[in-house]
Amino acid sequence: MNSSQLWVAFSTLVYKEIRRFMRIWAQTLLPPAITMVLYFVIFGNLVGSLIGLMGGVSYMQFIVPGLIMMAVITNSYSNVVSSFYSIKFQRSVEELIVSPMPNHIILSGYVAGGVARGLVVGLIVTLLSLFFTHLSLHSIGITVFTVVVTAVLFSLGGFINAVYARSFDDVSIVPTFVLTPLTYLGGVFYSMDQLSPFWQKLSLLNPIVYMVNAFRYGILGHSDVNVWVSLLSIAGFCVVFYVFAWQLLERGTGMRE
Repeated sequence: MNSSQLWVAFSTLVYKEIRRFMRIWAQTLLPPAITMVLYFVIFGNLVGSLIGLMGGVSYMQFIVPGLIMMAVITNSYSNVVSSFYSIKFQRSVEELIVSPMPNHIILSGYVAGGVARGLVVGLIVTLLSLFFTHLSLHSIGITVFTVVVTAVLFSLGGFINAVYARSFDDVSIVPTFVLTPLTYLGGVFYSMDQLSPFWQKLSLLNPIVYMVNAFRYGILGHSDVNVWVSLLSIAGFCVVFYVFAWQLLERGTGMRE
């Protein structure tokens, strides 16, 4: 396939993925918006009024970057895992595999769809947060890089989960038992300075800590960990996940059974 044909194949996949989640917006875009508003009201206003300042800003301002990142992570992951597993379940993945599309185009198309949904939901949550607090922008470059690369990373994670999933139950295992605990323990609702030295060191093993703090630094200028270490870590994970997911496609793992 020449470059123009590759572009047509890629853009068609991306369009299909975007059209898919936009068509059922009441299931894909509305629930996270409602959930985040509840977080703003309960944690930001009610609990935040008792906590006061955290990281040099109001508690509401402190948690908003983490909540935006949590929405991006959850939605970019769930979009790819549900979409790719659906075509496996319907056996239409076989048509995709035998098509002349290179595997890197297939992978990139699904990842781009997941990134699109993650960024759309992240934008919605950001706009909703402005009704509750004021947000500044400390570094637009770090902010954009962090949110985009994080969405790519979890889209790749969703793809890997979908490849290995053998039932719809397998699709929900990772978000329930891995993503949710890591996200809640990733510094969304608290500063690591409040933890004991042991738990601070243990928290450094949680990759979401670096994503949340890098994004918080981009918006507020505050981070509990080194920002450049965070950015390099996220980018490194992306490269590893991409190579692994591409190899799964090359071998046809979970798709030729």
